[in-house]
Amino acid sequence: MTGQPASAGDAWRPVHVDDPDDLAALHDDPETVVVDTIEQQRRDLRRMRPAVDPAHLEEPSRWYYYPWRRAVVHLLGPAGFQALRSDRNRNKITAEEQRRLRGQSVGVVGLSVGHAIAHTLALEGICGRIRLADFDHIELSNLNRIPGTVFDLGLNKAVVVARRIAELDPYIDVEIEPRGLDLQTADAFMDGLDVVVEECDAFDLKLAVRDAARRRGVPLVMETNERGMLDIERYDLEPDRPLFHGLLGDVEPAALMGLSTHDKVPYVLRILEPDELSAIMAASMTEVDETLNTWPQLGGDVSLGAATVAAAVRALGLGRPLPSGRVRVDVEAMLGKLSEPPRPVDIVDGADATAEPEPAPSSAIDAVVHAARLAPSGGNTQPWTFALDSTGLDILLDPAQTSTLDVAFRGSHVAIGAALFNARVAAARHGVLGAAQILPDGADGADGPDAPVARLRFGSDAPGELAGLYEAMVNRVSNRNLGRPDPLPAGVVAALEDAARAEGADAAVITERDRLGELAELMGESDRLRYLTPHLHREMMRELRWPGTDDLTWGLDVRTLELDDSDLAKLAVARRADVMAVLADQDLGRALGEPTRDRIDAASGLIVVTVDGSEPADYVRGGQAVERVWIEAERHGLAVQAMSPVFIFAVDDADYEELSPRFATRLRRLHADFAVLTGTTDQAIALVMRIGYAPSISVRSRRLPADRTVRTR
Repeated sequence: MTGQPASAGDAWRPVHVDDPDDLAALHDDPETVVVDTIEQQRRDLRRMRPAVDPAHLEEPSRWYYYPWRRAVVHLLGPAGFQALRSDRNRNKITAEEQRRLRGQSVGVVGLSVGHAIAHTLALEGICGRIRLADFDHIELSNLNRIPGTVFDLGLNKAVVVARRIAELDPYIDVEIEPRGLDLQTADAFMDGLDVVVEECDAFDLKLAVRDAARRRGVPLVMETNERGMLDIERYDLEPDRPLFHGLLGDVEPAALMGLSTHDKVPYVLRILEPDELSAIMAASMTEVDETLNTWPQLGGDVSLGAATVAAAVRALGLGRPLPSGRVRVDVEAMLGKLSEPPRPVDIVDGADATAEPEPAPSSAIDAVVHAARLAPSGGNTQPWTFALDSTGLDILLDPAQTSTLDVAFRGSHVAIGAALFNARVAAARHGVLGAAQILPDGADGADGPDAPVARLRFGSDAPGELAGLYEAMVNRVSNRNLGRPDPLPAGVVAALEDAARAEGADAAVITERDRLGELAELMGESDRLRYLTPHLHREMMRELRWPGTDDLTWGLDVRTLELDDSDLAKLAVARRADVMAVLADQDLGRALGEPTRDRIDAASGLIVVTVDGSEPADYVRGGQAVERVWIEAERHGLAVQAMSPVFIFAVDDADYEELSPRFATRLRRLHADFAVLTGTTDQAIALVMRIGYAPSISVRSRRLPADRTVRTR
């Protein structure tokens, strides 16, 4: 043990006890209190998320002796101590920000108001070194605003603050100037400081501290606790800035030495701006030296000021924009603006809901159009228009109904393929099936907005195989309920694969639990990146529709997500772009992929429908296969949910860049890993579907009215 004092006296620095004999002597001393919770500290350190650096766990612990308490305390080493003590700061202060702030040196001049400020800076870990200056001693009248105790009476204010910080964190480097500052020592006080906080009463010293800060290029912060006024003077950026924003003119510090409280009042008023004073403070100024010894201050106001100063010092330490100027954080004024919070929309009762499909018309031709309208599309965006005449039905791409995820309209072409398949099934059922055509370059080689992507001619065929799918087709639905991962019965996988092949595509059906677990993680990560990419997040939120607020004939009614109240509450937060920006900055947000991970973990399998090419016609063909596989799965009693990883329609590097410039490399890697896990390398994905056994849906997505998507030629 180095430098252990014989008595507490004015001691304020804890002593690192590194000699075993000294430690044994302290343990054996009946008057020494021993505090040893090191095992609990180590357990808490091991429980941290994410796991801490193993070196923190292996770091030797330390014993510190606090002479003014006659106590010895067993603590984690500095790295582990800082990691654990600041853990609850995250993510208001990130681990990296905490590391940066720990390198900051802050000076606090004046330790009445400054006591709470210095302690708050230490509490938040905003500095690793703090220098304190005050010549005065604690008096009973100070205890209305200084968070000391009666045991501190008569002690130097700097000593009291230093002790309190040492008991909070012995690894903070604390220096004190118990004689305070004067016009000659203010300059030296600035040595090595990154920020100085000025909270002294003497006006000559207020000016001297500013003059020294300006010469040294040190930013200065002051809080007056009158209507929460916070002052910032950026002498680091403005070396010629007038002191006190020029409010005191050209007065010199020496001219203000030795002023009585009464004589300080004019200067106080010039600084605080008479018109901005609260009525009670303005009235109190007239009573100084009459019915009041000095101007009033409240402990709560001082505590609030400590919080605002801490926010300013944090911003300075992290290089955030913070100009010179002042702001008032006036709590009493804010209390005058109390209002009732808006009531949340009850999405259960917000609009009529049904799980029943839209009734089919009796007319054969109308039934064909109706069936095409029921096809699935990404986000239920319905990226099509239909042109109908006596010879058949044309399906056209609506380029307005797209999103970034729909790279090169590939998802839209899948949806059009599904609509074409539905139209074929309905035509077969009603005996009016003719030839189906995929027209990637438009009808007869013509392109443009009026050129169909697919066409169904009316005829007189009624093939039983297709006709037999009609009831299942009109009842088909995306079921997003959590289910149970029961094994698939024999023959189901083969039936699903055959359904895809019947439409010229392939289906990979993954049922192995280990591979499903890896795919759950992969697709959960894809969802996280979708949330964290601003334009993808914006488009996704636009597709979510809230009953009582939005038109529900387009997009996804949030009730179809089958979320519980907790997940709906999380979704309400996830809608906020500013929240996603914070998570993106820190590369966090694993929980954003939790719904996808949970649903794949509860699935019996995943189906990946693929095609051999990546031209529009290939995706239309893939869309027909998607719909046929989906219907086939439901005919076997399976619940089906379409899933769209961000990379689903990407085929080259430019596509990944378009999807998410920041995360393009990750998306490319996720896609490659997905292809290996599903055995779909060198194939283009039409759709990914989760299959399993789940409760029936509570709400079915609706479709745009026919008069908005169908025109008769």
